Amino acid sequence: MSRKFLSGNEAFAEGIRLARPQVISAYPITPQTIVVERLSEMVEDGSLSAEYVHVESEHSALSCAIGASAAGARAFTATSSQGLLYMAECLYYASGGRFPIVMMNADRSTALPWNIYGDQRDSLSQLDSGWIQAYAENAQEALDLALMSYKIAENKDVSTPFMANLDGFVLTHTYEPVDIPDREQADKFLPPYETDNRIDFENPKNMAFSAGPDTNYIFKFKEHEGVLAARDVIAETEKEFAEIFGRKYTGLVENYLTEDADYILVTLGSIAGLCRETADKLRAEGIKAGVVRIRYMRPFPHREIAEALKNAKAYGVLEKDISFGSEGTVYTNVNSALKKADVNIKGYNFIGGLGGRNISASDIEDIFDGISKGTSNVNFIGIGGDSNG
Repeated sequence: MSRKFLSGNEAFAEGIRLARPQVISAYPITPQTIVVERLSEMVEDGSLSAEYVHVESEHSALSCAIGASAAGARAFTATSSQGLLYMAECLYYASGGRFPIVMMNADRSTALPWNIYGDQRDSLSQLDSGWIQAYAENAQEALDLALMSYKIAENKDVSTPFMANLDGFVLTHTYEPVDIPDREQADKFLPPYETDNRIDFENPKNMAFSAGPDTNYIFKFKEHEGVLAARDVIAETEKEFAEIFGRKYTGLVENYLTEDADYILVTLGSIAGLCRETADKLRAEGIKAGVVRIRYMRPFPHREIAEALKNAKAYGVLEKDISFGSEGTVYTNVNSALKKADVNIKGYNFIGGLGGRNISASDIEDIFDGISKGTSNVNFIGIGGDSNG
């Protein structure tokens, strides 16, 4: 194992190199570009043996990956923002075809106004597309997710594409020390890809076909079961990862000081670190604050969320997203989890970071204050006012 000073993009590219994809379809878009640039350099210098296809659009990038996966190859692509929206049609083809493609998405604001900075409205708008969705907090987790994503997606009980999300610029372009596994370790963890869900001229089968109401319904049910099956596979994969690499992850969520917390803030992505620092500061002042970081939005951690929040007096959800005319998408999912578990505590939604706007430590202190004292159901950080509709 070696250690390098890498950005989130570079760390993810290192993880993909270790995963040995056979086909990489590339269309650069800010702030994802560095990932496919680094992979092209790896293919050129021979450290990665893969077909590198420079396509003409994001739609083509995922179309190419679908074709490669249908041929039985391990495939990778990457995108961001409008690029993800442009390939939205293909997302459903990939998941419906049960093709375990891995795609990195650099979370970025969507137009208009045009903006290259990071929020999470692009990926969260695609929660219903049938993909597993994970959110990294730092560069080390980005690299590790790149490796684990194939192990999870390619499991025969799952057979579902995987979208690994990195916060644009805040994570993709921020540098930090990263441990890079040895090739031998990576190969032990992730064996070559084998699947029966591929074109086979010796044993022909129908793929990407039409289906009427009765059979289409069954296919969608099985697709849903595949995403749900990822829950156990994620746990098994992380256990094996820890045994080989020595780094432990916590499944669908990561809890911090939640056992006795009165007020808990739920969030996802790179902002979680600042939330934990703020919780430490408040604890020193006698306020029992805690943080839940959602690592996977699909499959959604209903049971884990309910268990973490059930004894709190109140909670808040901080997200870089808004479903216009309603509330934050993460907040909707968290509320659903609590309702299903019959956990009745007051919750508040905090919207921030849209278009890359900074969320400061003082903002998070104000959020905890709002949770403890009671505030509007939906709050835009730094703007104020009642946004309940």
